[in-house]
Amino acid sequence: MPARILLVRHGETDWSATGRHTGRTDIPLTEEGRAMALALGERLAAAPWNGLPDALVYTSPLGRAKETCELAGFGDRAVERPELLEWDYGRYEGRTGADIRATDEPGWLIWRDGVPGGEKLSDVAARVDALLADLNTRHGVPDPDTTVMHCADCDVVLFAHGHLLRILTARWLGLPPEYAQRFKLGTAALCVLSWEYGAPAVELWNDQGHLETLRR
Repeated sequence: MPARILLVRHGETDWSATGRHTGRTDIPLTEEGRAMALALGERLAAAPWNGLPDALVYTSPLGRAKETCELAGFGDRAVERPELLEWDYGRYEGRTGADIRATDEPGWLIWRDGVPGGEKLSDVAARVDALLADLNTRHGVPDPDTTVMHCADCDVVLFAHGHLLRILTARWLGLPPEYAQRFKLGTAALCVLSWEYGAPAVELWNDQGHLETLRR
């Protein structure tokens, strides 16, 4: 099993900065988002992480996650995983929650009401369940059908998206996927999932300390 799973949400984009739902639209990082990714890379290169030389690194295939991964210094060893794609928001792609509630569904809540023409929350949960099962059961065994390699008891770093990583965390803890509503996650934030007395646990959540220098 992985020793720890480090979660990294991608840096800022124009849509994330304005609260627009960004699923499969390939929005690039802003200049601020690129600075965030570089700051994260500096943090992970320093102690106690020391560049995580033995970690497995996986990234969403979407450009904003891949660019964050590359700028943070992990692009040369990252493997794309389609399970890390963001929630497909269907007809609500590119819209803010406030706009949806004002014009389409008063009181709309994505965790309860879902998205028309997109993925069900249960489908997103099934994707992350498959990824977690892969990480937990096949470490140390190469998969002959993919380019993904596994190692026993090493760290894993995942570069992905806000809702996806929140759902993954809920499932790591054995909670229903709608509990992801309770895990706020900022851009370029660092989180760590690990273990406590043999049970899945959250060690660090929504840590943006590396961004403080950008806010001065």
